[in-house]
Amino acid sequence: MHSPDLTATNIDKIAELFPNVITEAVVGEGDAAVVERAIDFDLLRQELSDHVVEGPKERYQLDWPGKRAAAFAANTPIAKTLRPVRAESVDFDTTKNLFIEGDNLDALKLLQESYLGKVKLIYIDPPYNTGNDFIYNDDFAETTEEYLAKSGQTDEEGTRLVANTESNGRFHSDWLSMMYPRLKLARNLLTDDGVIFISIDDHEVDNLKRICCEIFGSQNFLGLVTRSTGTPTGGGFDGFSNLVDYLLVFRRSEASSLAGLEFSDVDASIYNEQDERGFFLTRSLRRTGGEDRREDRPSMYFPVEAPDGSQVFPVGPEGYESRWRCGRDHYLAMVEEGLIAWKQTERSGSLQWHPYQKFYLDGRAKRPSTLWLDLDGNKKATRELREIFESEKVFDSPKPVALLERIIQIGMTPESTVLDFFAGSGTTAAAVLNANAADGGNRSFVLIQLPEEIAGGSAAVRMRMATIADVTRERIRRHAAGLVGRSLLPGSDTGFRALRLDSSSAANALLAPDVSSQSQLGLDIDNIKADRTGEDLLFQVLLDWGLELSLPINIEELSGHGVFVVEDGALIACFDQTVSLDVVRSIAERQPLRAVFRDSAFADDAARINAEQMFREVSPATDVKVL
Repeated sequence: MHSPDLTATNIDKIAELFPNVITEAVVGEGDAAVVERAIDFDLLRQELSDHVVEGPKERYQLDWPGKRAAAFAANTPIAKTLRPVRAESVDFDTTKNLFIEGDNLDALKLLQESYLGKVKLIYIDPPYNTGNDFIYNDDFAETTEEYLAKSGQTDEEGTRLVANTESNGRFHSDWLSMMYPRLKLARNLLTDDGVIFISIDDHEVDNLKRICCEIFGSQNFLGLVTRSTGTPTGGGFDGFSNLVDYLLVFRRSEASSLAGLEFSDVDASIYNEQDERGFFLTRSLRRTGGEDRREDRPSMYFPVEAPDGSQVFPVGPEGYESRWRCGRDHYLAMVEEGLIAWKQTERSGSLQWHPYQKFYLDGRAKRPSTLWLDLDGNKKATRELREIFESEKVFDSPKPVALLERIIQIGMTPESTVLDFFAGSGTTAAAVLNANAADGGNRSFVLIQLPEEIAGGSAAVRMRMATIADVTRERIRRHAAGLVGRSLLPGSDTGFRALRLDSSSAANALLAPDVSSQSQLGLDIDNIKADRTGEDLLFQVLLDWGLELSLPINIEELSGHGVFVVEDGALIACFDQTVSLDVVRSIAERQPLRAVFRDSAFADDAARINAEQMFREVSPATDVKVL
């Protein structure tokens, strides 16, 4: 009988946006003190700030040196773009798949608008932090101005990978600071019913779960899957030899659910009864085990009519009043559907009727468990890769394709997208191509991989692959080629659009007054970098407008000018050095949703104003933009 608690409502709204700021606090004193859900205002201030916020010592949950800076890094803007690389692509104009070469933190930032809430499944296989692998060395110890300045100077700064050895005083902290901002950004890309699977081993599984509970919310933890690697590790000491690693699984919200798995022959063998509808098994309708007493669920204690017309109550073997597994209405619905079987069993020297529920095999799926011992191990994954490249090992520790196929089966729909921002050898892409070949689905992938250099003398280098990104792309090409002509349906997407992270296409036109001269103030200065093509500018526009980077692109000629037509008029762009009013009118007559030109293509302000006026007259709904 009270009015709504608006404070609680506001906390719920904040929790949806920033689950990491939700904490618990003691309210009241003495016997009246209670623990209630609350907001950590210091963390909330950081989420709403464009600089590292000073505050009390980081506390509660999982703290480490640099945690605030890692949270700050996730929110800091960058001056970068994604440039298309047609020469490295397959079916560039029509494919829905993306392969992005570059730092995954920057790439995730660039995808925030275009893929916000559009990714059904995320799978990543990050460094396990064993003391022998490399991690991203993100430098957060700088001001916003320094960060933005550096983000446009990739040729000088680049991305640094460092060995994270156990002798490092920040061994765990550096790894956590690397993972935290990337997972925060990744969460934004998941659909409401999306899920994330993260491969990990014993070294950081506990810490990883704790930061995922902060980022996704502890209520969205789905499980920790134990997987057999088939490869023992940890020999040479008196501890255990480890034969497993893990998959940490979180959902985006309560709307998420995992699909079932197909039944094996062993699973199906227990469906050993048959009628005209097929094979089925039966389970007693009477509740057994815990909570099987009448008082546990009184509404589930009622009589049902046996085939001889007698009334049967749920009674335990010792004569106590039990209960059914369902209520009366649900029972009557099962009778109507033919899902109740009656059997006579002997009890106390006489035959008695007992109802059973039928479970038909056809259409049923097995719920995935948290123990996966039936999949190929890591040795099979290495053999798979060697077979594809017809050579020695070109990549260390790939994941088996069968593992990703199962994750895709339970975590994706046939029309959805998977993101892998630690792409490695490209196993995720291979599994997507296999899944589509098997059922004709239209799943797509977005892969991100740093161009980490490969040591000289390796098989990959001998095959002219200088970086891991080169290996990833070549693996996808070869895997797709192996599928073509076998089980692929006509029109199946086996290509990918290759993109490369780079500095913004906009030239640095910001000059302080004391370094400016009158000659630099001319209106004919081009604000686009000289090495950028029209297609480079197109992809920067797609990012700026939040359009998917996989939209189909056609190049057409209008009034003597080359124009890019994206998805039949979602966007039309002309980036010629000069444009005429004829091409402006031709584009306007197509009535696209968006149109874009180079600012320097117009002779003067009057020409640009005339172009804008033409759109207002011919296509007023078009959103017009100049670069």
